[in-house]
Amino acid sequence: MRRAVCPGSFDPITNGHLDIIGRASKLYDVVHVAVMINQGKKSLFTVEERIDLIRQVTVDYGNVEVESHHGLLVDFCKQRDIPAIVKGLRAVSDFDYELQMAQMNNGLSGVETLFVPTNPTYSFLSSSLVKEVAAWGGDVSHLLPEVVHEALTERLGQK
Repeated sequence: MRRAVCPGSFDPITNGHLDIIGRASKLYDVVHVAVMINQGKKSLFTVEERIDLIRQVTVDYGNVEVESHHGLLVDFCKQRDIPAIVKGLRAVSDFDYELQMAQMNNGLSGVETLFVPTNPTYSFLSSSLVKEVAAWGGDVSHLLPEVVHEALTERLGQK
């Protein structure tokens, strides 16, 4: 069985994330979405809320499993016998950072990283940017799955 993981904080999951997860789900029998816990980051949504939202928007893929992880991604991979990490790349600046991470992960555990170029429609998109624009009242509905946009709007107190 071919397995891969798509890691991230997903606070919240965007259409860009969903694009990468969806494309990975066509290449692998099982795609694990690892909601990584970073205690140093102030999150808008709890880990449980993020997991629930991701499960809702990936249910139609049929081969996506969502769970959280606190610690090294390679440990998540070892515990589940996952040989590959799938990461989306938006720009050259992403590549510089992600290449270092890929080399470290491979050196630590032998896990391979596959880079998927982001759909140009989402090349500028990040959860942080979406939250910032939404907090100032900007329309981000086209950048998020509908259920996520509703949750974001409610969380920010904008009805």
